[in-house]
Amino acid sequence: MASSFPFSSCALRSFKLESEEQERWEMRRKLSRMALRPSPHKYQPSDTSWPQHHRLCTNPLFHMALFSGDQESLQGLLGTEGSANLLVPTRNHDLRWSSDQAGIWSLTYEEEFTCPLYVTASRGYTDCLRLLLQRGADVDFTPGGESALHGACENGHNQCVQLLLKHGANPNIQSQDGFSPLHHCKTPQSYRCAQLLLKYGAHVAAPSEDEALTPLHIAAGHGLMEHVELYLHSGAAMESRDVHGETPLSVACSHPQSCQQLDRYFKVCQRLIDCGADIHTRDNDQQSPLHLACKSVNPQTVELLLQHGAEVNAMSYSGNTAMQNILQVTAYKRQHEPEVIVRALLNHGAIRVWPGALSKVLRFCCSSPRTVEVLLNTYSNLRGSEDWAEVVPEEEQQKNPSFFQSVFLLSRSPRSLQHLCRCALRSYLEGRLPDTLPKLPLPPPLLNFVLLGFEGVLY
Repeated sequence: MASSFPFSSCALRSFKLESEEQERWEMRRKLSRMALRPSPHKYQPSDTSWPQHHRLCTNPLFHMALFSGDQESLQGLLGTEGSANLLVPTRNHDLRWSSDQAGIWSLTYEEEFTCPLYVTASRGYTDCLRLLLQRGADVDFTPGGESALHGACENGHNQCVQLLLKHGANPNIQSQDGFSPLHHCKTPQSYRCAQLLLKYGAHVAAPSEDEALTPLHIAAGHGLMEHVELYLHSGAAMESRDVHGETPLSVACSHPQSCQQLDRYFKVCQRLIDCGADIHTRDNDQQSPLHLACKSVNPQTVELLLQHGAEVNAMSYSGNTAMQNILQVTAYKRQHEPEVIVRALLNHGAIRVWPGALSKVLRFCCSSPRTVEVLLNTYSNLRGSEDWAEVVPEEEQQKNPSFFQSVFLLSRSPRSLQHLCRCALRSYLEGRLPDTLPKLPLPPPLLNFVLLGFEGVLY
């Protein structure tokens, strides 16, 4: 091969590894189909609805009617026996090297197969689905690795789910990747699908084959409050762990969240904690839910965990505390208000940044002036460095000139008496600030000042 093709040894090695991986994948898919195929005793020898052979769909009109949901055309094309169980070729989005008969290598899309039942169920064509089932379609046929029930659940088509279950679909059938239909209920629209699956005997605590994810993990990871409530009422285990050692609470804390999703993930975490989820659990990297919530930058969830006694200075295997996690992502998550998390951690006793590292923190967090402000306001005696002005880009200084000017003045001027009094009170109440301060007869502006309220300038 090396003398026939102008490829390097590394390229040839890559082709060989790709070929071996493809062979393993094909073997796994074949074994999966054999394992998932219904037992022969379910069908009588005289039952002609069970197809003996699955033919490849070569009729473009059948293909067009199927994917467009044209029931009338589809009915006219379902004339041959067993045609409801045809194999339908499809292409996924993965490219792979392949060679034609002339020996020319090219990148082509991988070809896979599905069946008419999966196509109609995943697209919500209920009438076409009913027609195929009436014509003897195998309700658990999985040529593409997933059953029609998986496709209907993934796309939230509850009428198709109900129809499939009424025709005997297995609610616990596993896909090629080891997921049950309940694992595919990942959107708010799939709530009714999840209800139907549980009604027909789906296992609410069944883990996936490779990652050991339960349906509760999936629901928590997608911030689906209604699904979480449904699974909890159905007996889901809150402390089950996936292969990474994460519980559903950990998954809800760690999942990437947009600003619009913060509230719904907070509500999921709140519900899990109210039901007894352990906030001190650690994953395989010794990260607690607090570590993970700081990484995803959800201020409400962080405050919730702190109020329930999360260990603010606990360290992961990498040596990171929750404070280090939030400072590492501050520049990329400014819209999530990371300064609120930094303030909450400090008010609950987080260890302050070593003064010698403040120059580095200033460099990476200068795009979030409030984060810099709350960090610097925890020191009573802090002498700024002359090079601080050099580590802050000019464009950031121009956006907040008054604030950064007050920061740079720390190298020449002492802190105000008001600030020193705040530091003295915080030092005296260290570890008791959140519980004790609200009980003192302090006016709200003064209380906010002691709790490191944002002012946009340093004194």
